[in-house]
Amino acid sequence: MERIALIDYGSGNLRSAEKALQTVARTLAGEREIVATADPDYIARADRLVLPGVGAFKACMDALTIRYGLVEAMNVAVRERGAPFLGVCVGMQLLASRGLEFGAHEGLGWIPGEVKILKPKDPHAKIPHMGWNALELERPHPLFEGMGDQTDMYFTHSYAMTPADPSATVASVDHGGRFAAAVALDNVAGVQFHPEKSQANGLALIGRFLEWRPQ
Repeated sequence: MERIALIDYGSGNLRSAEKALQTVARTLAGEREIVATADPDYIARADRLVLPGVGAFKACMDALTIRYGLVEAMNVAVRERGAPFLGVCVGMQLLASRGLEFGAHEGLGWIPGEVKILKPKDPHAKIPHMGWNALELERPHPLFEGMGDQTDMYFTHSYAMTPADPSATVASVDHGGRFAAAVALDNVAGVQFHPEKSQANGLALIGRFLEWRPQ
């Protein structure tokens, strides 16, 4: 049985993410145990990890680091053992080197880059960026296999990640200017949108994550 750790550090969208994972897992072959947890031992041994996120970069990073052994266990699973990892919304932003929300704050640094406030060139593009928007695929990736350009996903955020290496960007979106909507490096991936709120397209991506075997 595969163990999927949904990391519980007080994020507001934990239960909707848990429900989506359970719904999709039931449609796939093989047994999967999906556990919302902050237990370092379980996380270190998990076969896959999902990091949800709602709120400010610093508050979310602080919530991770104050939980004893949590970040260390994530590093063991993802960086040492190579377990597939998916960060969602602020969970994607925390992959960056630092976030510039209410000052400069250190992130996980798994995908080098910065998280900055959106500054649309179009005055009609409101911040926060909230609602449905169409992806533009920048390069092939297993999480987006079979998904074409103009696939709509649901967003709600005011900050976005800019990877130091542009090739880390898998998909982008336009909201008065382009920004990264999905990033990936080796066994680590992140999406700025909420797949658990993106109906069939989002559930399909979750399914691909649950079957993803990074090389």
